[in-house]
Amino acid sequence: MNSSPGHTDARLILLAPDDNCLIAAARLAAGETVEIEGERVTLAQTIELGHKIARRALAKDEKVLRYGARIGHVTADVPRGAHLHTHNLESDYLPTYTHDAGHEFVPHR
Repeated sequence: MNSSPGHTDARLILLAPDDNCLIAAARLAAGETVEIEGERVTLAQTIELGHKIARRALAKDEKVLRYGARIGHVTADVPRGAHLHTHNLESDYLPTYTHDAGHEFVPHR
């Protein structure tokens, strides 16, 4: 990996300059180290292909920007390099559905 200031791992894609998340261009395993803007970060969780990762630390309720647009807010403080998904990111526009007990995409009768 290049360790020059500002270097970010090629497996992480920045979609727009103001974004505070990056997109994984490959599956990144928990425990793996990536470089984000010159800082080496060890991943606490596996990040699947296409999933979001925090470009910098985010404070609870801070808006998440992707393609320069607000897509939601974080529900807890998130460190740089953390996985951003339904466990810590909530849409400000659409209900967030999971496969947790009590949540269904379509009611079953």
